[in-house]
Amino acid sequence: MPPVTEHAHQVEMSRRPHVPRTASVGIVACGALAREIRAVIEANHFAHVTVRYLPAKLHNSPTHIPAALDEVLGEMARECTTLFAAYGDCGTAGGIDKVLKKHGATRLAGAHCYEFFTGSDTFNALHDAEPGTFYLTDYLARQFDTLVCKPLGLDRHPELRDAYFGNYTRLLYLAQSTDAKLEEKARLAARRLGLRFEMVNTGLATLESALSRVISSSRSQEMVS
Repeated sequence: MPPVTEHAHQVEMSRRPHVPRTASVGIVACGALAREIRAVIEANHFAHVTVRYLPAKLHNSPTHIPAALDEVLGEMARECTTLFAAYGDCGTAGGIDKVLKKHGATRLAGAHCYEFFTGSDTFNALHDAEPGTFYLTDYLARQFDTLVCKPLGLDRHPELRDAYFGNYTRLLYLAQSTDAKLEEKARLAARRLGLRFEMVNTGLATLESALSRVISSSRSQEMVS
């Protein structure tokens, strides 16, 4: 995943009012998924869910993600019966999974957001068909200048483009929405990188299914107890 910076609304961890320990779900999520997670929760009217967002800039140093997760999961365990991380492995080489095992938590399937938005089988097929692919999500398309161009110095030295992207052949926009303005941003990003543009609309179905399973599991635990 390209270097990530942070915006003010993501720097602050999202907190909801204290909910009873009975059948409550605690979700620790990457700030880059804030829009998508809020959309799924609101569309499904999920109740008794507490969400905390960690800064997306942690992707700049993924070795720090497990410790941040460990701290927040430890806090949420006091009020939530079910714990879930809206993260893939995210470059931690299994570090996240070790923390989740400690807290009895689970996470999104896959190595990164590209994979869990498409589903593993689809992502693997896309990757195998064309390994030289640069991926964008809605979040990355929205913040392309901040997350890609500026950190790589392309805004100041556009001649570096081929040194970074000379081995890439396409930009694949994995769209979670049907926002024409975001699609145009993604197309512009492809032109700036000199790559062929392609687009796959993933929607939020995979993310929605994962959250639904977690919340259903929590409700089942309440019924059993």
